Amino acid sequence: MRDDVLDRVTELVREVAATIVLPRWRHLDAGEIHQKAPGDLVTVADQESERALTAGLTALLPGSVVVGEEAVAADPAVLERVGSSGAVWIVDPVDGTNNFAAGKAPFAVMVALLRDGDTAASWILDVPSDRMTVAEAGAGAFRDGLRLKTRTDSPPASALTGMVSHASLDTSAFASVTAGHHCAGYEYPAVASDEQQFAFFWRVLPWDHVPGSLIIREAGGTALHLDGSRYRPTDSEGGLLVAANDDIWRTVRDGLVPR
Repeated sequence: MRDDVLDRVTELVREVAATIVLPRWRHLDAGEIHQKAPGDLVTVADQESERALTAGLTALLPGSVVVGEEAVAADPAVLERVGSSGAVWIVDPVDGTNNFAAGKAPFAVMVALLRDGDTAASWILDVPSDRMTVAEAGAGAFRDGLRLKTRTDSPPASALTGMVSHASLDTSAFASVTAGHHCAGYEYPAVASDEQQFAFFWRVLPWDHVPGSLIIREAGGTALHLDGSRYRPTDSEGGLLVAANDDIWRTVRDGLVPR
């Protein structure tokens, strides 16, 4: 991918966050927050952010299409574009909307580029902390310009910390497990930078996982379904376990699902 495309998407994400998302944090009126489904919120910032990103990204790559979370909420058929040939942008205009609407952190803006169904690049901006994580297939993952590398050792389960979003799984084997920050844009960079060693997500939607899964892989980590099958952007079931390396992935999988 051309460096100017990487840089221009980075600039676009930062601009949208600075001019649309951040000014509305802790300044939303009640009428600017709605429920798409029970417990699933959308705000005016989500909608305006997605419109701005869609316009900017399609102008950057003429002929490309966008699959955004809010566009899919309005028209589920848009989701079918994920498997299309050519250039497809995946957009999460505000990841962690419930946090954002409550005036809490973390929340993020996330974008990924698919080419013929494979993830070519991704961007995650942790908006409150102003930390940008970028990955390009075959070229590595970087946070604020510094290369990310996951840990390479194989500690026992009792030394591992992470996040599990499915309450029915047994997490007693691990040193510390939380229910997460309700923001995939926080969890993926946290694994890539060894703030935690794993994260298990039950719900699998492309805007939540396409950006972060590339970052994990390019940093040296692993993102697979619990049965060991590869995660693909078109997947919608099976849960997703991400870990700092293959050995940690197996240790966590065996701890969560004893064989």
